[in-house]
Amino acid sequence: MADDGNDETMEDSVPATSSTVARGGLTPEASRLFRVYKTVAAMLSKRGYMVPRDMRDMTPSAFTDKFGEYPARESLTILVEKADDETNQLFVFFPEDEKVGVKPIKIYTDRMKEEAVSNAVLVLRVDITPFAKQAVQEMSDSFRIEHFKEAELLVDITEHQLVRTSCLEQEVQ
Repeated sequence: MADDGNDETMEDSVPATSSTVARGGLTPEASRLFRVYKTVAAMLSKRGYMVPRDMRDMTPSAFTDKFGEYPARESLTILVEKADDETNQLFVFFPEDEKVGVKPIKIYTDRMKEEAVSNAVLVLRVDITPFAKQAVQEMSDSFRIEHFKEAELLVDITEHQLVRTSCLEQEVQ
């Protein structure tokens, strides 16, 4: 698509600018979510969960095919099980809210209860409210819920060339 200087774009298409090409043709939000999704897939795999190959090897175009140019965070929800124990399952939720409160936590724990899943990871846009943090702590007897800020998952630090493997091995032990 040639750049004719016209800033108008159709709703369903993204102009092929140098910035979208650098992101594999993804919109800025899709690019960010793609990177986070890939990091989460690697993290789950390293923790011994069975992560489907298409998720581990996902390309930007496959991400767009599966989730669209403007992915709904809810559609990114992941459910995986441990390789050595199929009853040990984990959900990964991508809450929509910038600051996640108690209400979404309750919705997620209700779903976890329904599906007999006791572990979850929340990928937060920005943060979790103090009341929600307290709610997660109070539920720690029934559920193990970890939360990460999206910005923390943009890059898989275990793949960084400056991280020594001995640091990773100590973490596993």
